Amino acid sequence: MTFRPELLDELLQNYSKPEDLMGEGGILKQLTAALVERCLTAEIEHHLDEERSEPVEEGSNRNRRNGYSQKTIKGEFGEAEIDIPRDRNGSFEPIIIGKGQTRFDGFDGKILSLYARGMTVRDIQAQLQDLYGVDVSPSLISKVTDAVEEERKLWQNRGLDRVYPIVYFDAIVVKVRHEGRVINKAIHLALGVNLTGKKELLGMWMTQNESAKFWLSILTELQNRGLKDIFIACCDGLTGFADAIETVFPKTQVQLCIVHMVRNSLSYVSYKDRKLVAADLKLIYTSATEAEAEQQLVAFAEKWDKQYPIISRS
Repeated sequence: MTFRPELLDELLQNYSKPEDLMGEGGILKQLTAALVERCLTAEIEHHLDEERSEPVEEGSNRNRRNGYSQKTIKGEFGEAEIDIPRDRNGSFEPIIIGKGQTRFDGFDGKILSLYARGMTVRDIQAQLQDLYGVDVSPSLISKVTDAVEEERKLWQNRGLDRVYPIVYFDAIVVKVRHEGRVINKAIHLALGVNLTGKKELLGMWMTQNESAKFWLSILTELQNRGLKDIFIACCDGLTGFADAIETVFPKTQVQLCIVHMVRNSLSYVSYKDRKLVAADLKLIYTSATEAEAEQQLVAFAEKWDKQYPIISRS
């Protein structure tokens, strides 16, 4: 949707500083409240029109408007007082601002975004006050974050399929705020491909460092959640990782990640040779058959073993 320039010029004709737009009593807050009230008026008129089209029982009166009630709503614009229209029968159920709702959709997302950054309830409360001029109670912040935490627990502990043809295991390092400091944490991921061919994130686990011992605990947890067999497990060359997989899923075939293999191989290569070596390595891992791959490996060894003998052996 686009607005006529004349309309925007009229709205901004008295605009002289940022506070006139975003601040207390600014255009954004006034416009939001006016639009919400206009939508609510349209909603109640539609509601009453629908009731007027229905037959009325003898002795009863048709429903009609019955004034307004005031409500304070919170959003990215701050806080705004709006008038909620009422009907005499009390059957009107607003949609844009439901009964009992005091926050616009998306505002909870702001709370969760601050919470995900490691901020305390008190920090979030102060930040929302500074950014939006909204005084949010600590109980509201806790209610929002607790609801998400409950959903997270249900998701993390949900039951799994008995069989996944392929599961990818890997860890990524992210920076998180902990007790006022920014530190590195390892996020362990298990991404499965189910029998219908769709990817499914089986879980996420965070710890200080990636280790085969921690992966063993993850694999055991997956087994306890109903996973009984994996055809192919794809992982990197972390020491002890393949043994951990074999301990829990003894029939699973472990396939090392080719990206890690290539990356490790190129760490031995000088910068000027990297593109040539990478191109020759690609001939090996894109071969159509094992026999062809072996031929390409022999050719690679004959070409590069004098300079980089470790690569062909690995």
